[in-house]
Parts: sequence; structure tokens; C-alpha cells
Amino acid sequence: MSAQGTVLVVAVPAAVLGAASFGLASAIQHRVTKQVPKVRTLSPRLLFDLVRKPIWVLSIGTVIIGLSLQVVALAFGPLVLVQPLLVTSVLFGAAFAAWLAHRKMDLVLALGGLACVGGLSAFLVLGRPSGQGNEFTGASILPLALALGLLVVVSLLAARWLPGEVGVIGMAVATGVFYGVTAGLIKVVAGHFRSGGLAEPFHHWSLYAVCVIGPMGFLLSQQTFQRGRLMSPALAVITTVDPLVAAAIGVNWLGERIESSPAILVGEVISVVVIIGGIVVLTRRGEQLRRAMEERERNDGTTDSSWG
Repeated sequence: MSAQGTVLVVAVPAAVLGAASFGLASAIQHRVTKQVPKVRTLSPRLLFDLVRKPIWVLSIGTVIIGLSLQVVALAFGPLVLVQPLLVTSVLFGAAFAAWLAHRKMDLVLALGGLACVGGLSAFLVLGRPSGQGNEFTGASILPLALALGLLVVVSLLAARWLPGEVGVIGMAVATGVFYGVTAGLIKVVAGHFRSGGLAEPFHHWSLYAVCVIGPMGFLLSQQTFQRGRLMSPALAVITTVDPLVAAAIGVNWLGERIESSPAILVGEVISVVVIIGGIVVLTRRGEQLRRAMEERERNDGTTDSSWG
């Protein structure tokens, strides 16, 4: 079988199944987080409550399966092919959430999610990130670090003060930043391991940063799912912000490159506009559905489930 044939036979199915695994895990976590008490932002007590739920523990196994399939896909296929397939977890998540709630998937939410997936996929295909990107280049990491830190603070403040799905989007943005920074630093840790062996990463701050930022991002993702009545807006934002932040870290800190010719830049800008449009659609529709569910609960005296 040709190399191209191997990519199609192994990488594509692995990436799609990995995306489905991530989507199923998100749908399960979105439902289970509502079965435990709410806690203050980034309080680890939430995880202690969730770990007592067998179905939530099962969702962690589903995440591990998804990560394993992602590794297989990346081993046999290029990042520019695999990453756009992985972001379809947004659509899988919406479908699984609707199925678990015994509802049809809302068409507007599906279109908003599709816009995010399509815009991000187009950005990655056009940008074609390249370069080894395993070591810091020596350039100052402070400007981007401050910008990302400010974005997290503003997002969490927005989540605190803004009601409804708009506040949930703030938490999702912060989660995506945590995930993106973690992904970028993991590349550095992997580079240290390859160059110096198992003990080398322990001599650098990046490993310890991953051990702090990664769990914080995961905890915040669970709180985001717990607060949001609908899963699709939050998951779409997390899935979109994560690779964009990782790409920014790759270019600014690790010396990676993206295509930047005038024509490509126009396409990348359009892709970002499509992503933003998708997020706006998801937020507006999510707020409409939230109000509809709350109105139905007041009239019927029941607790409604989300559309996904």
C-alpha cells in the first residue's frame, strides 16, 4: 500500500474516532457535572465530587481512548490533515448531547458549531504550521504571556459578572487558553525528553508549569460544563481557542512558522471572522434556548435537559 493510502486507511479513521471519543466524553461530563454541588471557580472540591460518579470516571477513560487515537492519527498523517478532523469533536459532542437528552440536535447550534469547525480547519490548512518548535527560541516570552494572562483574567471576570450563556463563554475562553498553553509547553517538555532523556524535563520550569496549568484547565472545563445549560457553545469555544493559542505559542516562543503571504493572510482573516461568527451564533442561540428551557420549567415545574 502506498504512503498516501496508509494515511487514508489509518490516520483519517483514527482522527475521526478520536474526535468522536472526545465529543462523547464532553457530552457525558456536561450532564454529570450538573449532578454535583456548585463550588467557587477553580476549587478542586468539584473533582472530588465528580470522581464519585462512575459514569464521569468512565468519561475520563473515553478521553484517554481519544488521546490514544490522536497519537495514532498523528503518527500516520500530517498535522494539517489530522487537526481539522479532530476539531469535529464539537459536532460529535452536540450529537451525543442531544442523544443523551433524547432530543433532536438544534439546527442553529449545529450550524454555529460547523462554522467554528470550518473556520478553524481553514485557518490550519491555510497557515500550515511548520518547524520543529520543541525549544524556546530565546525571544522574550513575556509579551504573549502577559496578553494570555490578561485574556484569562478578563474572561473569568466576564464569567463572574455576565449572566447566562455569555458568562459561560467567558469561562470557555479561559479554559481554551489554559489548554492551548498546556499544549505548547508539552511540546517543550517532549523536546527536553528527546534531547536529554527522562530526567532532563525535571531541570526546566516548563514541566512544572504543565503540572499546574493543565489540571487548572481541566478543572475549569468541568465548571464550564456545569454552569452552561447547553454544551455546544462552550465546547466550540474551548476547541477553537485551544489550537489558536497553541499556534500563537509555537510562532512566538518556539520559532514555528505559518504561511503569511498576502493571499494566505486574507484567507486566514476570513477564517477567523467565520470562527467569531460561529461563536456569536452559538452564544445568541444558546441564550434563546436557555430562556426557553427556564420558561418551560416555570410553567411545568420540571427540570429540563439541554439540547446539547
